Amino acid sequence: MQNRICITGYDAICNLGNNIDEIFEHALCGKNSFLTPDESIIKGETFYFGKINCKLPDILNINYNLRSNRLLLYLINRMDKKINEILNKYPQNKIGVVAATTNSGIEEYEKSKIKKHFEIGNPAEFIHNHLRLKGFYESVSTACSSGVKAFSTARKLINNEICDAVIVAGVDSLAKLPIFGFHSLEVLSHQKSNPFSKNRNGINIGEAAALFVVEKNDSGILIKGIGETSDAYHAATPDPKGYEAARAIKMALDEANLEPDAVDYINLHGTGTKSNDLMEANAVYNIFGSCVEASSTKPLTGHCLGAAASLETALCCHTIKFNKILPHVYDGEYDFELPKINLITKSADKKIDNVLSNAFGFGGTNAVIILGRN
Repeated sequence: MQNRICITGYDAICNLGNNIDEIFEHALCGKNSFLTPDESIIKGETFYFGKINCKLPDILNINYNLRSNRLLLYLINRMDKKINEILNKYPQNKIGVVAATTNSGIEEYEKSKIKKHFEIGNPAEFIHNHLRLKGFYESVSTACSSGVKAFSTARKLINNEICDAVIVAGVDSLAKLPIFGFHSLEVLSHQKSNPFSKNRNGINIGEAAALFVVEKNDSGILIKGIGETSDAYHAATPDPKGYEAARAIKMALDEANLEPDAVDYINLHGTGTKSNDLMEANAVYNIFGSCVEASSTKPLTGHCLGAAASLETALCCHTIKFNKILPHVYDGEYDFELPKINLITKSADKKIDNVLSNAFGFGGTNAVIILGRN
């Protein structure tokens, strides 16, 4: 029998704020003014980015002195009470670390040439060493689904009694390598992203970090179900029909023992590209029709890559905590070549018991998480 595994503590940082309360407040207001134009990264072209403006702590060990790790350390310091609680509650070898990332320190490596900096495992290793843990640790890098995949790994570690608790993280900082990569694919938008609009033309890139404590518990936000599938369709383009994405949603619902109408809110992947929105609209409509209220928060935060699903999971935890639905910010001109999903354009008070969050990444990696009231 599976354990009841809960998120018992969490926090986040992104362009919307330096903690999850600030982020949630600004997201409820639908403020996309926190996306800033920049023409210095790709010379001669202006794009919008979700940049964090916050004084971050220093890391003395040169191997770990990366912006991504400094973002994580900032959250570790903010969550010191909760982290100290689990450090005192569980043996050092029974606390695991799973970190979602795609960039790690690739930006710093361009100058430092320190091999440790571009290792995908660097953020997880940093948390593990900083907290003097002696158990399992790893980073997960499955493109934009990484954040949900990290929770899937954490549950397996607890269910198989490898860990009693897991610190789950998601982090990516702005880096030129992925930005130029998206530019070469012609999916970076010169305007603020506009998911599910007939006028949508691409994504904005952001940076973020989120940190969670996951353990067997009778309190906190319950992880009710996770669904994971792969398209095997194309390296950079999702299957337009969204068959495997829909199957991931169905798997999460089945594990949670929920019917589609029991979901109170859907946090969409909602990148604003032509192909992703087509796929996701098909997948969501296939399962939910036009019934369940949904929104994407990427028009507010930008697409935070390996940290996207982690940040959005933290936002979903707050929707349950405060019984409020986040608005979908776009120009209001729905693309009726897509099946009609129920985008909610104003924040709303609503009793929320179950939230579903989508995360779909390059290579056709699909991951869906359902969170609920315990």
